[in-house]
Amino acid sequence: MDTAKKENNPVYSHKDSTPVTITDEQWRKILSKDVYAVARMKGTERPGSSPYEHSTEIGTFYCAVCGNPLFRSDAKFESGCGWPSFYEPISKASIIYTADHSYGMDRTEVTCGRCKSHLGHVFNDGPPPTGLRYCINGVVLDFEKAQDAEKKYNDEHKN
Repeated sequence: MDTAKKENNPVYSHKDSTPVTITDEQWRKILSKDVYAVARMKGTERPGSSPYEHSTEIGTFYCAVCGNPLFRSDAKFESGCGWPSFYEPISKASIIYTADHSYGMDRTEVTCGRCKSHLGHVFNDGPPPTGLRYCINGVVLDFEKAQDAEKKYNDEHKN
């Protein structure tokens, strides 16, 4: 998500964990068309289209809609499925799980624990230690490198 979109998004925060409840009309004004289509309309980006699919940088993945911390890079793995994959979320509160029976399939949808935006699905074919594969649309992810986060924290806490 580009910086301008974050600045125009009053709910975007890496620190605020309060639930976000705004109207669909407000989401349409805040989010880019591609993020809105996946996050709010439960769409799916094209496989192989996310720059995060093969990323090996160290840092944290956040919800591109609200800034909620979702996954650490050390939980990311190469699944070969066409989307960024993780074996566990940052916390139990990061993700909401919902049965998804669309398209004649039985799956478990994962949504953001803060804004309830659609992220992707979780499957039972991942690596140890969890055996899970969180198959996530990259367009609904933001990434902050660990070094950038540390610098920002230090700058904010200078006396």
